[in-house]
Amino acid sequence: MANLKIGDIVARKSYGYDIFFKVVDIKNDGKENIITLKGITYRIQADAPESDLIVQPDAKVREYTEKVNRYAEKKLRSAKLYAPRQAWPKKGFYRDTANEPTGGFKKTGKVLHIDGDEDYLETCMREYKKRNIDAYGKHIAEKEQPHYIYRLLQEYKPDILVLTGHDGVSKKETNYSNVNSYINSKYFIEAVKEARKYNPDMDGLVIFAGACQSMYDGLIKAGANFASAPYRVLIHALDPVLVSEKLAFASIDKTITPMDVINNTITGSKGIGGLQTRGKSRNGYPKEPYGS
Repeated sequence: MANLKIGDIVARKSYGYDIFFKVVDIKNDGKENIITLKGITYRIQADAPESDLIVQPDAKVREYTEKVNRYAEKKLRSAKLYAPRQAWPKKGFYRDTANEPTGGFKKTGKVLHIDGDEDYLETCMREYKKRNIDAYGKHIAEKEQPHYIYRLLQEYKPDILVLTGHDGVSKKETNYSNVNSYINSKYFIEAVKEARKYNPDMDGLVIFAGACQSMYDGLIKAGANFASAPYRVLIHALDPVLVSEKLAFASIDKTITPMDVINNTITGSKGIGGLQTRGKSRNGYPKEPYGS
């Protein structure tokens, strides 16, 4: 395929057109154009020769997106959500009359979401808003995240930090224990380490880090509470939101198990894993009589 341009939606012939990507960069290696690709529904980044790529017509893109969205919706409906959709709380304050004292209230966890993909960040921020999660978002390229994270933590003082974007295992590498086998895992790992310099308490600052096929073990060892991807699979763009939701609404006096969080995601245990962590919602009393 010739004459690709940035923004085209393409699929790879050599992979059976399994994933649709957006073209984000074009370089020439002296022989042919090498195209940098980012998934349009999954958080994967890859490079491919231009000759392996086919531009997808709008109808095919709609069909593909709708198929992925249907699967995601099915998973969301079956997930054991902490805050049911029909009872999503007011942003930042979760009314749970079964567990709060009469005349009291709950304050839920605040999220700082750092994303290497601007489109995905906008999608996630809409989902945070829909679910009334108290969240703030910043678009920062994966390789730049370690340089900004400490200052952003000082500025926003979140309870939950999300470090995500795109990632992938290099086609030339097969050693999953080597951080250089991954496109962006080393940047996520460095960013997690910087965040732990700010707050080493894993219950004080809860961290989710990673994207598609990220180096799960390296991220956990660096200090993440939850990370992707144990089986080096693709994760859905909204998985970081769903991890954050579970943690933000769970009570501080409850220890959340990895399966509590995994069951709230689209991808499941092959894509998301982590450690026991305390929730970030707190009871308050009394509720003032002024305002809503």
